[in-house]
Amino acid sequence: MERSIILNNTEIQHKIRRMAFQIYESNANQKEVVIAGIANNGFVLANKIKTILEEISPIKATVCEVIINKKKPLSRVETSIPESDYKNKSLILVDDVLNSGTTLMYAVKHFLDVPLKQFKTAVLVNRNHKKYPIKADFKGLSLSTSIQEHIAVEIEDDKMIAYLD
Repeated sequence: MERSIILNNTEIQHKIRRMAFQIYESNANQKEVVIAGIANNGFVLANKIKTILEEISPIKATVCEVIINKKKPLSRVETSIPESDYKNKSLILVDDVLNSGTTLMYAVKHFLDVPLKQFKTAVLVNRNHKKYPIKADFKGLSLSTSIQEHIAVEIEDDKMIAYLD
């Protein structure tokens, strides 16, 4: 099957920068936000958003890694920082691709047990065919795909690329 590039490295950098500006606009009245990235690509994106957010705004950003078993999403979700570090703060949950919505849904469920000032989601690529009624508040690219198509984001060092399989 042919792989089509949907976002190259430069385009991804622009999308991340734009999402950081949107997050700033949404949190302009906050002194601090928590950017929670779903393990692996989501966590890398969260760190990149944090860097840009702190360049463009006075907001202090804390990054948190969200560890979720994608094969067994009902198992316990873990975070790299204690609950007390994100309690009563504005939190943005980040992942690379919103495919079926399963991963984001179970990660969201974890944070619903914690009082937060504001809770938003951000994804690099939003695939418009979802299994669950979950949406991304901040998205780099929305793409209508068929059920058989798959989106993959590859991140290696500072090179990022998104493919449609």
